Amino acid sequence: MDNNLLPEVENKIITLRNQQVILDSDVAELYGVETKRINEAVSNNPEKFPTGYVWEVDNQEFAILRSKISTAKFAKTRQFPKAFTEKGLYMLATILKSPKAVETTIAIVEAYAKLKELSRVIVEIPQQEDKSTEQWRTIGGRHNE
Repeated sequence: MDNNLLPEVENKIITLRNQQVILDSDVAELYGVETKRINEAVSNNPEKFPTGYVWEVDNQEFAILRSKISTAKFAKTRQFPKAFTEKGLYMLATILKSPKAVETTIAIVEAYAKLKELSRVIVEIPQQEDKSTEQWRTIGGRHNE
């Protein structure tokens, strides 16, 4: 796997509707194809993309994206971008079959795995701090319940 691809994938992941997603144009860039080819793959294989796997960004989300991401990125956009969830990206991988697609899919899997591990660690930190504080109180003889 190209070690430079993983950070590139990580930089494309954004949060929309409380989910980690990658926009269709970014997916296309990662796979080295045109955005319309990614969207055609979805349109031609609707059974692989049930509700929640991929969705079209709405007006409000699009306005937020335009304010946070380079306006030039959306300059040629005639329709709202699609957002691919992790599951949608995995299903897309079953359609795209090239050496570049395999390499990109591996990087996507690795990026989402890192994201899940980071989320798990973030959740564990306050729990560990609580245990340490409780142990300190008990050891110091000041255990209060």
